[in-house]
Amino acid sequence: MAGYEIVLTTDRTMMSNHHGKEFLGFLATGPAIGMPERLWLWLAAPKIKVDSEGRPLEAPYGMRKVEAKLIEEGFKAAIIDPDYLHKYLKTMKILMLGHHDYFAYGPPSSEWWMLTGKEPINRVSFKKLMESPIVKKAKEKGVKIIVGGPAAWQWLWELDLWKKWGVDTVIDGEVERVIVDIVEKALNNEPLPDYIYVGPHDSPSIDEIPTIKGASVNGLVEIMRGCPRGCKFCSVTLRPLRYIPLDKILKEIEINKKYGVNTAILHSEDVLLYGADGVKPRPDPLIKLHEAVRRIVDGHLAWSHASLAAIKYAEEKHKLVTKIMQDIVLTKQDFLGVEVGIETLSVRLAKIIMPAKSAPYPPEEWPNVVEDAFRIMHENHIVPAATLILGLPQETLDDVIETAELLDRLKDYRSIIVPMFFVPLGALKNRDWFRKNAVKPEHIEVMKKCLFHSLKWAEDIMNRFYLKEPYLAPVRLGIKLFIRYIKWKANKVIPRLETYMRK
Repeated sequence: MAGYEIVLTTDRTMMSNHHGKEFLGFLATGPAIGMPERLWLWLAAPKIKVDSEGRPLEAPYGMRKVEAKLIEEGFKAAIIDPDYLHKYLKTMKILMLGHHDYFAYGPPSSEWWMLTGKEPINRVSFKKLMESPIVKKAKEKGVKIIVGGPAAWQWLWELDLWKKWGVDTVIDGEVERVIVDIVEKALNNEPLPDYIYVGPHDSPSIDEIPTIKGASVNGLVEIMRGCPRGCKFCSVTLRPLRYIPLDKILKEIEINKKYGVNTAILHSEDVLLYGADGVKPRPDPLIKLHEAVRRIVDGHLAWSHASLAAIKYAEEKHKLVTKIMQDIVLTKQDFLGVEVGIETLSVRLAKIIMPAKSAPYPPEEWPNVVEDAFRIMHENHIVPAATLILGLPQETLDDVIETAELLDRLKDYRSIIVPMFFVPLGALKNRDWFRKNAVKPEHIEVMKKCLFHSLKWAEDIMNRFYLKEPYLAPVRLGIKLFIRYIKWKANKVIPRLETYMRK
């Protein structure tokens, strides 16, 4: 067994392929509802296959990038499943951790926590890892603990746990340019900075971004970094826009295939802006990308994120969504999943918070952009998981009412719509959180409409597309029972909640 001096890991909610269904991972953002915690965790994040050394066959993509950078620089580093950390206690000098939501402060974890009063599974699971005997022993031996990832900012809200667990350094931002220096200092027992913020000027160039060495969870591969839209609530817009060359994308897909992962999730804040002219999608780079990926990926293809404005423009200007879906994607599958952001349907608030979200259309057209994009996706078997944000700075009750009323325009389009409470990120990171005592009856109305819309379409999605594989029958049964439980619970709780809010 190799003796790794740098071990990268995370808790079970992240170190899983979620039964090969990325969307199931979102269950880990909530507390166990209507079933035992262990069953809930199994539905959301079952244990992943590992090799003889405890290295997972699939691992979170961001962690794969850090692993690759360290290996290229000559360090003995590897991602290790959390159940196998004990095998490296003698050789480990640095323990590196990454997470999308360490303490459940991100959306939608914070909303579930606020509404139910129960800690979400991702927070519970991560705390168990950090308080496990093996992590405590590693710290006692002098192992340096370095944490990072998209949720690095959350450590600033948990200073007591930062100190209690002996975390040496928190790195917030893209790490490629800073990680080698920090690792060298840690290995030489030199003083480490408590906190490093990697700003836009320190973001790595394309040449500085390494190619992954092992498979990523469910075949996720990055096609671009950054976003040009500048929404104030989003941290990604602070990063410069970079397109990953097609040959590099395909190389990572081939690496995934080498390790048995024959699916691909194209990752970007807006997949349809790959090779775009500003915020206007261009046919050539997108068709070349999808054709090249489809040639080598026989399994399911998905998009991580797409903007509603890009979907509308691409289809209206070039019939591009239809071409990609009908001629390429749907030749080997019957639907494509993607995450999209509605955020608000209030034109006034959209102008303030996200004036370029609708571009190249004017902000006044935002509700129409949303509806047209939902129609286009529905017609082309694209199934969106959409987000709404409640409690945005400068929000008024009229904005909430407008959002509630316009939600009815989306009722005929297959989708899951998830309302989330405002979390201070991006240019709004200094603003206050949206708290439970700020919830008004109008917010409850939006949440109710989203819930019943999503329950209706969740059953349709399950019946038409999702979890059809025979080996996933137990998971399918569990999800169906959960949907029934939520419908039953909602019909009991919502009337009582509405009565309470009116008092």
